[in-house]
Amino acid sequence: MRKVALFTVVVIACIAVQAQSKRGISILGDSYSTFKGYVVPDTNYVWYPQEKAENNDVQDVRQLWWHQMIREHGYRLCQNNSFSGATICHTGYKGDDYSDRSFCTRLRYLGSPDVILVFGGTNDSWAKSPIGDFQYGNWQKSDLYNFRPAMAYLLANLQNYYPGTEVYVIINTELSEEVTSSMKTICDHYNVKYIQLVDIEKQWGHPSQKGMKAIADQVAAALP
Repeated sequence: MRKVALFTVVVIACIAVQAQSKRGISILGDSYSTFKGYVVPDTNYVWYPQEKAENNDVQDVRQLWWHQMIREHGYRLCQNNSFSGATICHTGYKGDDYSDRSFCTRLRYLGSPDVILVFGGTNDSWAKSPIGDFQYGNWQKSDLYNFRPAMAYLLANLQNYYPGTEVYVIINTELSEEVTSSMKTICDHYNVKYIQLVDIEKQWGHPSQKGMKAIADQVAAALP
């Protein structure tokens, strides 16, 4: 009886160690990474799933790019702080103040991951947020209403808040040239690796099932 009990304890301990050995991933994202019931906090706006499947065929959370990647490549989800429509900077659509949902505001709420995946910039491009100048320090809140200073602030503070954590920036297809090139320049400045996506199928501007699979494969291929 004692041997059985000891064996059970050992098995449970091994399972716990194995679970802890998986690298934890946190996502700081926008609508592309949202799914109802699978974002934290749950007050964040979500885009998936659409009520009508003909609008977008992604109808199951297991079809999301991050769910596929984590499930198929041995990671574990730490936190998914994604917010539909969110911009990296504080300026949103029609020039509205998005400081309540911007990436710069949400960067502190990602748990304790081993890897952070930043997937944004799409709404900054679509909303035509002010691009601003490259600025790598001494930020004031007013600076963060411009894309370039906000992107730099985001990466600098991710490195400060999460020392030793790997940060990757995922760059969407079909963004404005200014946003795309600025993201790459700022990533290079902070020695942050970026993943430039290619050939992502979309429906209503958002990845379809096929697009989600392509994102999952491309991100997984870029991670060690």
